[in-house]
Amino acid sequence: MSKVDEIASGGMGEKERMFFNILENIFIGANIEGKSGFINLMRIKSSYFRSFLSILRKVVEETLEEFPEFREELFDKLYNFFKRYFSESGSIHFVFTPLQENVWARVYTDKDVALFWKTRDLYYVKTDRIYKSMSVELDAFKFFFDASEVEHRKAYEKRKIIYELKDVSDDGTIHFQVIYSERGRETKIEEILRRLKDRRITEEVLEKAFKIFERQSEVDYFINKDANAFLKEQFEIWLRHYIMDEESEFSEKRLKELKALKTIAFKIIDFISQFEDELRKIWEKPKFVLNSEYVITLDRIKELCGEDFLENYVIPKVLANEEQLREWRELLGVEIRGISDLIETNSLQGKEWKKLPIDTKYFDHEFKWKLIEKISENNELDKVLDGWLIKSENWQALNTILPKFRGKVQTIYIDPPFNKEQDADYYYHVKYKDSTWITMLENRLQLARHILKDTGSIFVRCDDNGNMYVRLLMNEIFGEENFQNEIVIKTSGIQKEAKRKFLDATESLFFYAKNKEQCLFYELYEERETDWQPFVHYPGVRNQDRNWREVFGIKLYPPLGRHWGIKQDLIDKYISKKLIRFRCKICGYEHYEGLWDKCPKCGENDFVPEIKNPPKKVDSNWTNIQSYSQDPDFPTRNAEQLIQRVFEATSKEGDLVMDFFLGSGTATAVAHKLRRKWIGVEMGEHFWTIVLPRMKKVLAGEKSGISRNINWEGSGFFKYYELEQYEQTLDRAVYKDTHPFVDWTSSEIYSHYVFLKDEKMLRALEIDYNNKTVKVDLSKLYPNIDIAETISNLKGKWIKRLTRKEVEFEDGEVIDLGNLDWKLIKPLIWW
Repeated sequence: MSKVDEIASGGMGEKERMFFNILENIFIGANIEGKSGFINLMRIKSSYFRSFLSILRKVVEETLEEFPEFREELFDKLYNFFKRYFSESGSIHFVFTPLQENVWARVYTDKDVALFWKTRDLYYVKTDRIYKSMSVELDAFKFFFDASEVEHRKAYEKRKIIYELKDVSDDGTIHFQVIYSERGRETKIEEILRRLKDRRITEEVLEKAFKIFERQSEVDYFINKDANAFLKEQFEIWLRHYIMDEESEFSEKRLKELKALKTIAFKIIDFISQFEDELRKIWEKPKFVLNSEYVITLDRIKELCGEDFLENYVIPKVLANEEQLREWRELLGVEIRGISDLIETNSLQGKEWKKLPIDTKYFDHEFKWKLIEKISENNELDKVLDGWLIKSENWQALNTILPKFRGKVQTIYIDPPFNKEQDADYYYHVKYKDSTWITMLENRLQLARHILKDTGSIFVRCDDNGNMYVRLLMNEIFGEENFQNEIVIKTSGIQKEAKRKFLDATESLFFYAKNKEQCLFYELYEERETDWQPFVHYPGVRNQDRNWREVFGIKLYPPLGRHWGIKQDLIDKYISKKLIRFRCKICGYEHYEGLWDKCPKCGENDFVPEIKNPPKKVDSNWTNIQSYSQDPDFPTRNAEQLIQRVFEATSKEGDLVMDFFLGSGTATAVAHKLRRKWIGVEMGEHFWTIVLPRMKKVLAGEKSGISRNINWEGSGFFKYYELEQYEQTLDRAVYKDTHPFVDWTSSEIYSHYVFLKDEKMLRALEIDYNNKTVKVDLSKLYPNIDIAETISNLKGKWIKRLTRKEVEFEDGEVIDLGNLDWKLIKPLIWW
C-alpha cells in the first residue's frame, strides 16, 4: 500500500487523494533497490516524499481549522494547478495548459518574431537508455526486475523491452526477467495476472511497477533551472486569472480562504523545488576527467622528445608490446617484426620514422608518465597537442571545459540528431518532439557561443523537420544580425519513397558568425571543367592610355571602341596557373608560358588569345558535392569534402575547431588533415569502436576522404578521456537516509535547504581534527582521475608542464598533485 493510500484509508476525500497521488508520482513513492545513479536518485526522492507528506498534512490541518468546509475545494484547486506542471518523469514544466489559459505562449518582446516553447527554461538531460536490475516495493508487493539480458546492449540499440514472469520467491518477491521484444512480442499481462491470481495483484499495480523500472531509462528528462520562481510565477498568474473570472464579490472569509490556498501552495513549491534545485546543482557541477590517454605517432615523439629517447627508450617498449603491435596489424594492416620495419627511410639526413600511432593505454603508468614528462620538458603540453577527444554527454562536456576553452574556438560544426518523429536505426535516439528538441539544442548552443572566438563561426546542419526552429533559435542566441547563409546541401543518396509529394533532395546548413563585423572568412573556389574561350571584350573604352593587355610579352588591343573584360593582374595570375594560352590558328599549337615570337611548330604568327574559365567562387549552393559518405556501418557519416569547405572558409591552419555532436568523427578527421587543432565530443559506445580507431588511422596517413587531394601523409598527437557523467555523480553522492528535518528546530522548515547536511562526495576528504588539516583523496570517488586536466578545466588554464607529482600551468602556477587544497576541488565534490 502506498503512503497516500495509507492516509486515504484513514479518511481522505477524492480531490485530496488525487492531489497527493500526483505528488507521489513526482517523488516516485515506492521502495526501490538496485545499482545505478538513477535508482539512487529515485530512492532519495522516495524517502524525501515520505517525510514531506506527513509534514504537509499537518500544515494543511492547521490551516483548515478556521474553515474546514474549504478542504475539498482547496485540494481541487491544488490538484488543478499542480497537474499542469508535473511531468510523468518528475520534471517541473508546462505539461498541460488549456488553450484558454495558455498564458505561457503570450510573450511580448521588442522583436517581430520570437521563438518561445514550453520547456525553454529547463535543462534537457540527455541520457542513454541503460537498464539496471532493481527491486521495487509497491503497495505491499515486492518486485525484482532482472535486467541482465538487456543492460549490456550496444549504445545504439533501441528495441522495445518486455517482461516475463519467472517465479515468486519464499519471501513473496515477484521476479521478472526483462528481455528485448522480438517479432512484435508483447508482455503477456493477462497471463501474468492469472498466474498471480492468489496474490490479488491488480493490473494497475503491475503497470505502475513496470513504469517505475522503465523510469530509470527515461530519455526525455528535464531539470528546471529555477523551479521555485517558475511555479510561484505561474501560481500568481493562475490565481489572478481565477479572481478576475470570478463574477461574485469576495467576502472576508473568501479572501482568507484564497490566502490560505496561496500559503499552502507556496509551501509546497518551496519544498518540492529544493529537490529540483539539488538536481540542477548536480547537473551543473563541473565533472572529473577520467581515464586519460594519449595517442602520438613515432615521428612526433622524435620531434618533441628527440631521436635518442625514441630509439633507446620508446622503440624497445613498443617492440615488446604485443597489444600495440596487434592493433597496428588489425587496424592498419602493418606487420612489425623489428626496428627496421618502423623506419621509412635512412639517409644522410638521418632516420625518417613511420607515422605509426602508439596509444598509451597499452603501456604501463611508468611508460606513460616518462613519455609525457619528456614531451613537456621542452614543450608546452597543451600547445603541442593537436586535439582533445572527449567521451561525454555534450552539455556536461561543454560546461566542464568552458573555462579552459572560453573564446578560443574558431569554428564549430555540428550535425545534431534531426527532429524526426520515428526512431532511427542507427546511433542516436531521435524521437524528439519539437519542444524537447529545441531545448536540447538551446542548452548546448548557449554554451557553444561562449566557447567561440569573436572572429568565430558556427555551422548547424538540419533537415526540414527542424530548419525553421534552428533559424529562429540561432537568431535568438547569436543574433539575427550575425546570420551569414543558409547553405543548401544534398541529402543521402538513399531516399525513402515519397507519398503525394516530391522526394526530399536537400538539407540546410545554417552559418552564423559570433560577430559579423569581425568574422574570419576566406572565399573558396572550385575548378570548372569548361572549354577554353577567347578573351571577352565589351563596348566602350575604359582607359585610352592603357587599353591593352600584355600576354606572353605581346600587347593585345581590343577591337576599336571596346575594352577587355579581364584586368592585367588577373591575367598575370592566370598565366602562372596556366589558365591563359595562345592557340595557333594554323596548326593548333598551344602556348602556355614564356615569350611569344611566332608559332614554334608552323612558324606562323596567327593566334587566338584564350582563357580557361577560372575557378568558380563557392556560393551557398553546395549540392554539387556529397554531404554524406555512403557508409553501411554509420549511415549518417558526414562527407569529408563538406566539412573541408566549412573549415577552410572560416579558419586557418593552427586554429581550434570543434564538433560536440561528433558522430563517426568526420569533423575531427578533416580538422586534423587540414592541420587545425580540434575538440570532438561524443557519448555513444561507438566512441571506442568507430571514432577513436578512425582518428588513429588518420594519424597513420589513411587515404580516404580528402586525403589524396591534399596529399595527407599522417602524423599527430592527441589526448582522449572520459568525463564523469550526471548519472555517475548521482551514483556516488551520499544522502542521509534519515528524516530531512531531524536537525531543525524552526517551525518554518520550508526555508531551510534540506540537503545541506548530506555528505554528497565529501568522502574524498580526510579531516584531521587534531592538526586541523584536510587531506584530499580523490581515489575514493573514482579510479584513474586525471587531476591535472580536471583542474585545468576548472581553473581555465592550459597545461604547460606535467609530471607525476605536479602540474605547471601557462601562467606559471604550480600545483602539487599529491597534496591538493580541498578548497580548490570543492566545486567538484560539494554543491
